[in-house]
Amino acid sequence: MTSIRNHNRKYFSFVVIHSLLLLMVWLLFPTLALSSETSLLADSGNVKQVERGKKIYMRFCSLCHGRNLEGQPEWHKPKPDGKMPAPPHDETGHTWHHADIVLFNITKYGLIPPHAPEGYQSDMPAWKDTLKDEDIWAVLAFIKSRWPKEHLEFQQKVNENYKLF
Repeated sequence: MTSIRNHNRKYFSFVVIHSLLLLMVWLLFPTLALSSETSLLADSGNVKQVERGKKIYMRFCSLCHGRNLEGQPEWHKPKPDGKMPAPPHDETGHTWHHADIVLFNITKYGLIPPHAPEGYQSDMPAWKDTLKDEDIWAVLAFIKSRWPKEHLEFQQKVNENYKLF
């Protein structure tokens, strides 16, 4: 139980500090923004990109995140080794709460700062040496293609409001 409390406390502290840092940088550099080109790199309406992303997802991601994007059981609770299970990428998870560039960076570089607390232990590998950038964008397009319309609309607003990368 103490382990869960410590994990929750660390995660909460990370979120608060990360949010304050993002706010501070945004206030100091409000002109830094994603280009419209970047926000369209994971296009759930692009049939070719989605099909390509599905193949890549099934080969590299489905083992942990599930063939139906369902994630691992009890994904919101630490495993006995203290690591978090793979979250779902469907509408039951939190993937759609994040900007495309955040999802891209987590996939490419793993769960490292600024997207996880310093020293965070995870089974999520960094895919930078295995997948090309366009492969990662295709996987994200596939994942997004499975979300309900209201989740896509919410996530699009997140992309529009996300000013930093």
